[in-house]
Amino acid sequence: MKENKVTLIVTKSGCPLYKEGDRIVFNGASVDKEKSGNLCMTALAAVYPFVYAARKGTVRENPLHCPDCGEGVEFVMEAEKPEEEGK
Repeated sequence: MKENKVTLIVTKSGCPLYKEGDRIVFNGASVDKEKSGNLCMTALAAVYPFVYAARKGTVRENPLHCPDCGEGVEFVMEAEKPEEEGK
């Protein structure tokens, strides 16, 4: 089964590691380093269960949040279905 490509986009941030518009792109279980910005391990641990679900086809509509800092970081998720074979 092919998996969705998932992108997290920062929509709000008071954290020095992220600014609005930053992206983290997942291609399967890997982060696409060429297309992604900073990757905070605390933020990754908080959002990855939802990224995993989106890879498999269940995309969360509500924003995701990093719990580490009082400043807050909010991400929205986009999932791109893989191209069908033979096209």
